[in-house]
Amino acid sequence: MATAATKLLLIDRVPGINRVPNSYIRPEADRPNLTEVEASDASTIPLIDLQGLFGPNRDDIIRLIGEACQQDGFFQIKNHGIPEEVVQAIMNIAGEFFRLPESERLKNYSDDPSKSTRLSTSFNIKTEKVSNWRDFLRLHCYPLEEYMHEWPTNPPSFRKEVGEYCTRVRELALKLLEAISESLGLEREYISKNLGKHGQHMAMNYYPPCPQPELTYGLPGHTDRNLITILLQDDVPGLQVLRDGKWIAVNPIPNTFIVNIGDQMQVISNDKYKSILHRAVVNCDRERISIPTFYCPSPEALIGPAQGLIDHEHPAVYRSFTYEEYYHKFWNRGLRTECCLDMFKIPSA
Repeated sequence: MATAATKLLLIDRVPGINRVPNSYIRPEADRPNLTEVEASDASTIPLIDLQGLFGPNRDDIIRLIGEACQQDGFFQIKNHGIPEEVVQAIMNIAGEFFRLPESERLKNYSDDPSKSTRLSTSFNIKTEKVSNWRDFLRLHCYPLEEYMHEWPTNPPSFRKEVGEYCTRVRELALKLLEAISESLGLEREYISKNLGKHGQHMAMNYYPPCPQPELTYGLPGHTDRNLITILLQDDVPGLQVLRDGKWIAVNPIPNTFIVNIGDQMQVISNDKYKSILHRAVVNCDRERISIPTFYCPSPEALIGPAQGLIDHEHPAVYRSFTYEEYYHKFWNRGLRTECCLDMFKIPSA
């Protein structure tokens, strides 16, 4: 296995390289056009202070969250309750993992997307025609006791630090789901009660410096298949979101997370909230690490528009489906610009 994996992992092919291999070069019409990307500020990507979420200002914060979900599909949060030392520890452990010797990292390698713990490269090497400039370690992390034993044991503190982070992020995700549910006019527990046993995955993404970043992507434009994503990124820019046909750079702000609406939330909201296209670009000079947590339904959960959001003027846009069905369609088709949701729309809608 190690021989095959060595050919696939990007990080071990980067030192000394001065041009992007052909297998990573996008067709000219599908390149990042980095000179046309617009900068963002507080007015373009909402920054929401969660400090008063359980205080007298709760209604105001819920309103801001609802506006961000409807208008942007992306927002940033501060005063989120996760200690800075927990955040720093997870970033440190991710950096340590990707600096391990190749032989140690390859113990976790797999090109099977169904594996709950795996190191791989690009996105889905079985389906894609052009590779992405990314290596990643993907972990299932809820319930912890079912998956932690599969995680890497090197670095030695990996399981401890990652387990603590996953627990904290799940607490944050549940608070956000309550607020989003209320912002839709639904009961506070509505979304949480419709996720089955719940699911939580995370990825540690490593984007090495790239000699020709204008020719390739870390990840091309896509929507997330899950419910919500809570993204931690280091201080290196790379995340971009599509707004009004233009790509907007979402530059990192210390001690904040990015929250983005996933496809399942768009379905539950009956298209009121949008799952927005976003992408990751790379640069010549610096490595970048990002750690998204994907909060999602469990495979057997039945997803469909909330009944409280359907009436004569707002008929159901989507048929009901299991999350497992959606998950398989998403992975089999690979990352493409168009969203996978179209496969589940009711024709009359």
